[in-house]
Amino acid sequence: MMLTRRHFMTTAGCSIAVAGSGANRGWAASEITLGQMQIQTLSDGHLSLPPDFIFGPMPKDLLPPVLKANGIASGPLTPECNVTLVRDGQNVVLFDAGSGPAFQDTAGLLVDALDAVGLVPDDVTHVVFTHCHPDHLWGVLDDFDDPLFANAEHMMGQTEWDYWFDPETVNTIQTERATMAVGARRRLEVLEDQMTLFGAGQEILPGVAAVASPGHTPGHMSFELRQGSNSVLVVGDAIGNHHVGFARPQWHSGSDQDQVQAADTRQMLLDRLASEQMQLIGFHLPGGGIGRAEQTDDGYRFIPDPV
Repeated sequence: MMLTRRHFMTTAGCSIAVAGSGANRGWAASEITLGQMQIQTLSDGHLSLPPDFIFGPMPKDLLPPVLKANGIASGPLTPECNVTLVRDGQNVVLFDAGSGPAFQDTAGLLVDALDAVGLVPDDVTHVVFTHCHPDHLWGVLDDFDDPLFANAEHMMGQTEWDYWFDPETVNTIQTERATMAVGARRRLEVLEDQMTLFGAGQEILPGVAAVASPGHTPGHMSFELRQGSNSVLVVGDAIGNHHVGFARPQWHSGSDQDQVQAADTRQMLLDRLASEQMQLIGFHLPGGGIGRAEQTDDGYRFIPDPV
């Protein structure tokens, strides 16, 4: 049986002043019990994105009703950043590493979130990456450019590694993403000796299988966490938001590197999630990112798990 709960932690160990605000911040966690696995999502903060970063390629006449139906107002988008933590009594596994301090000042809070659940970076045994965008990878280094999770084995899909480690990627990627390529390669160079590569379909850890979900990046991976007949799918950015990503999965998103492939991947994942009624965890989905996909007459909708 899987149970879900969400709670906010504002203990002395996790409340700090937000720069410039004088306010205290608590780190939120959502939690699932899956067999022997304790699965939590920890907040790395949130991003601030211009709407066209996602909506740019979408049909301008059809987009407003979808946004209105999902309560999306004008102005910057501020998606959550949910890092998945799995503890099984032996391993302490992070799925992605957050953005660290070098990307946006509204994110990079993972170390504080770990502290709020009684962990420090040295406790982490594995860091598993969905992909190499800044908000998922850049948090792997500390202030001295050393690996933050010094005791951890780092794990990434072979295709994703090959793409971002290739020195030519910076010359072939879209110009506006060139800084992503530079930042990714710099971090991967530091992690090279600690990195284990894998392919789609492999069981990379007990109860954890890699699921190919390309398009957002060339080698994006999702991960199925399974205990007996129950499973949860960590989708990373393969389903990148709770509004158009569900309601109109075939619409191309400006956030995806291969927009056609990413749309096909979204449709495939949503078909499976809805038909199997499998729980999912999305990096940028609201309320900690845990919920289900429900099919509608013309698409899907995200149903957050009850708290």
